[in-house]
Amino acid sequence: MWKLGRILTLVGAAILLVPTAPHADPTEEEPTLGRIDPDYAEAKRALAAKEWEAAINALSSAALRDTRNADIQSYLGFAYRKSGKLESAFRHYENALALNPRHRGAHEYVGEAYLMVGDVAKAQEHLAALERICLLPCEELEDLKKEINAYKESSRR
Repeated sequence: MWKLGRILTLVGAAILLVPTAPHADPTEEEPTLGRIDPDYAEAKRALAAKEWEAAINALSSAALRDTRNADIQSYLGFAYRKSGKLESAFRHYENALALNPRHRGAHEYVGEAYLMVGDVAKAQEHLAALERICLLPCEELEDLKKEINAYKESSRR
């Protein structure tokens, strides 16, 4: 019995020693990608600076090398949405969700894009998906909920 207790103690200590990414964006599934891919790192810088075209260019380059990355597709959708190119935004959100149906950021962002075109029902579908995905409260769920409520409130006026 003492061996089991010792093993559990060692496992618990090992869990505490696993490095975490305290500054990772909650929408990213692979927060270390920016250290590996210079185009992705440049895209993150451009997104933070709200330089949408620069972000699109850098993300498009990164996407050529990493065709299975839902983060890249979600951020491409985000950059296209912010630059007003909604058709491209929807295409990239769809790609992100095809790669990872549980991608919280893509669900939040596509929900916000649906609000931009006045489709509250589709935004609420993505809110419902986030409610299923987020077992604990998550930022993406709260953000989309807030956006939907604000949209409904402004529509009542």
